[in-house]
Amino acid sequence: MSSAEHSVFIRAIGVHAPDRKLTNAELSKMVDTSDEWIKTRSGISERRIAAANENPSDMGAKAAAVALGRAGLTAADIDLLIVATMTPDVPFPSTACLLQAKLGLRRDIPCFDISAACSGFVYALQVATDMMRSGRYRRALVIGAEKLSSVVDWTDRTTCVLFGDGAGAVVLETTPTPHVGILGNLLGADGNNAELLHCVAGGSAAPATPDSISAGKHFLRMNGKEVFRHAVRVMAESCERVLAQCNVTSDQVAWFIPHQANIRILEAVASQLNVGMERFPFNLDRYGNTSAASIPLALEEAWREGKIKHGDLVLIVAFGSGLTWGATLLRWHEPSR
Repeated sequence: MSSAEHSVFIRAIGVHAPDRKLTNAELSKMVDTSDEWIKTRSGISERRIAAANENPSDMGAKAAAVALGRAGLTAADIDLLIVATMTPDVPFPSTACLLQAKLGLRRDIPCFDISAACSGFVYALQVATDMMRSGRYRRALVIGAEKLSSVVDWTDRTTCVLFGDGAGAVVLETTPTPHVGILGNLLGADGNNAELLHCVAGGSAAPATPDSISAGKHFLRMNGKEVFRHAVRVMAESCERVLAQCNVTSDQVAWFIPHQANIRILEAVASQLNVGMERFPFNLDRYGNTSAASIPLALEEAWREGKIKHGDLVLIVAFGSGLTWGATLLRWHEPSR
């Protein structure tokens, strides 16, 4: 088997969530909402909120340290770093470069960010896998890290109740063992619907000004009804397409790990796939929507609780701003503990 044909698998996974928990009861004192209203519409009970001095690179570094420790590796063993985030520490340099320094990674490796919002981790996973299959890289860190509390309008009850902060990291590694790890993946996007979930100002098209700040143009804005409709359709279609690509049926998949956005989206996707919710692990009730961090957070929890076992087929799927989406099918190759 040539290096280009090597399998790429998740050797280890680590996560980090901020200490502070913001409950629905606390939110109801900040904005016109209630625990029942939030739970009914999203399934969320609480979310984690980063401290003022706790940035995505800090959370990502902690998650990566856990993953490296579980893998029995050091920073010197990593050949590639990709960070998925829609809330970078700063516009530039990349959060990946900041993480490279914090983790003490080698200076002769590529480090870069991917901006695909809630689909970012799936995008980064495919990019890393393809780069590793080229034979140039043996081990990679793929990190999803978000501080969404910094971009939500805490006076808008339709959005502020949904999001939380956190990070997740995986160590990817190549192996000559066939048919393990990443088996198939696909990505997609539709920029024609970019306005359904976006931020108006803050980029070069609309730099920050006193007026844009006072008008709240730097906060996340979302058309929830339309996002819901598109999310259910493309997530279900993405699952079906990647399963067909790998000649696998939904009955053969042990676990579906979806982006943790909204319990009603998860239920609708499961229904369209004719899969019971018992195969859709979720933790959004305790973390909310953590964007690019949500899949590794859910994946790590399912693995740590003993649900995901060696040899299981696992399908991860996400949808996010862009609009973007993606799905990856993998055969779990037991990572180091």
